[in-house]
Amino acid sequence: FAPLLFLSFILGCAARPFYPLPSKISNQNRQPIQTSRPYNIAHRGSNGEIPEETAAAYMRAIEEGADFIETDILSSKDGVLICFHDVILDLTTDVANHKEFANRKRTYNVQGFNVTGFFTAKTDKIFFIHAVDFTLKELKKLRVKQRYNFRDQQHNGKFSIITFEEFISIALDAPRVVGIYPEIKNPVLINQHVKWPNGKRFEDKFVETLRKYGYKGSYMSKDWLEKPIFIQSFAPTSLVYISNLTNSPKIFLIDDVTMPTQDTNQSYWEITSDPYLDYIKEYVVGIGPWKDTVVPVKNNYLQPPTDLVARAHARNLQVHPYTYRNENMFLHLDFHQDPYVEYDYWLNKIGVDGLFTDFTGSLHNFQEWTSPLPQKDSDNASKLVDKIALMISSYRKG
Repeated sequence: FAPLLFLSFILGCAARPFYPLPSKISNQNRQPIQTSRPYNIAHRGSNGEIPEETAAAYMRAIEEGADFIETDILSSKDGVLICFHDVILDLTTDVANHKEFANRKRTYNVQGFNVTGFFTAKTDKIFFIHAVDFTLKELKKLRVKQRYNFRDQQHNGKFSIITFEEFISIALDAPRVVGIYPEIKNPVLINQHVKWPNGKRFEDKFVETLRKYGYKGSYMSKDWLEKPIFIQSFAPTSLVYISNLTNSPKIFLIDDVTMPTQDTNQSYWEITSDPYLDYIKEYVVGIGPWKDTVVPVKNNYLQPPTDLVARAHARNLQVHPYTYRNENMFLHLDFHQDPYVEYDYWLNKIGVDGLFTDFTGSLHNFQEWTSPLPQKDSDNASKLVDKIALMISSYRKG
């Protein structure tokens, strides 16, 4: 039944521009989110199979067992929050095929680099087409494609960019409780080039959307368990700012060692120091580091792990590294081209608390085989009744 449901959803996605907003489904009869093993975080959906950040990719991730569906939040030119990773549209949409947008290429400065392309919203130095230069109506004309040409191309051109609200609706309408893991993406750029009424910031609109759909509560609170969420960002000032707006748990993302923070221009070494971890722990419940900074790599072989995980755990901070991908080109030689060996290393040797993966199904299968969730009492009771019935039946036959 589930594959047929998914197929019908894909056909529907191709035909309609919007996913319906959330119905009033109650959590009362839905299976709760698991909290007994590390989280399976569907990085941009199940994007190893289906183009990233599309409704179909998120639906597939839920079908495959994701605990959280992860997304990047940007803004359109007219201030609508959308789910899209890049500030440019060139790499993962068919914008180049739309002659009506040919004059939209711009060059903007993004995190110290000049980027040219089609931007989602307007910025000021780089030559790509940027999402901030497009209204939502214009963005909905585009279709998303796979980022990597070595992945399945059959779904290219079928799905549109979705809004933050449409993304939330997918989680809220799931057959079980599924968490969301949205990123406040490039807030410096967005706040420079998108203006909202009454002087509101990107972060204000982000939190307003979450409040609209009832996302609130500290980690593991009753409210959180009903609508689980982690808010993530590479920008520490954004995380500090929204701490005054919401008590939902936050994750501080940490980039490669070569990349300073986009808002405060601090080095990797500074933001992973003990004094900084002591500071940021007052605002976040965890960190999300690039995995090769946790365990350095040389000539595609793992080096001795750093003590970042231990120092984070000593401060009661969770660690959710990114990104885990099945393809050989992403697997270090120590893992012998086997993603399950990589999962085992990170979950059982390094001891992280969640993984961002492009292949939700693979991680789910590994966890089900190695650390299956405890069966519900109702399931156990049903099995016990069946056993008793069998014993009675055997006794009567005797």
